[in-house]
Amino acid sequence: MTIRQLTIDELVAGLDAIREAPADGGVLEMIVRRPAVGVRETLEEGELDPAAGLVGDTWSSRGSRRTADGSPHPAMQINVMSARVVALLAQDRSSWPLAGDQLFVDLDLSEANLPAGTRLAIGDAVIEVTAEPHTGCGKFAARFGVDATKFVNAAERRPLNLRGINARVIQGGAIRRGDRVTKV
Repeated sequence: MTIRQLTIDELVAGLDAIREAPADGGVLEMIVRRPAVGVRETLEEGELDPAAGLVGDTWSSRGSRRTADGSPHPAMQINVMSARVVALLAQDRSSWPLAGDQLFVDLDLSEANLPAGTRLAIGDAVIEVTAEPHTGCGKFAARFGVDATKFVNAAERRPLNLRGINARVIQGGAIRRGDRVTKV
């Protein structure tokens, strides 16, 4: 699958639509499980678990460079990305899973709207936004382009959390595509 990598000007032109995301309540647009490295499963429903994260996802077996012992980082259990940002970057919904995030929501993910510690109810589950930054990796740049990486990580746009946010599961439960996402 080839994605046309947008220029920085094309990406900046999409900022107004991104900023129009709802602040108080949004929608879970896509759930993506990563059962193995490089494999993505788009789910209609999933289960969030405080110990495992998204059940069936490899988070709990992946190490992290950000932990002293290389174990999975508890503050990076769930990766959440704006559906509006990924729609701009990917241009086609079938390419959204390539971003590598598990949950795609139509919600304002900015630091001002969702500071660390904010809890979000999704279906029967509750997640908590963590302070651990979500900046993307080399795979993100390879798939969406160097300009996309610069766009989401630029200092002037960093408070918007365009690359997404990290979260941890506080209360396990079932989640479904189309569920409301609300601040608790």
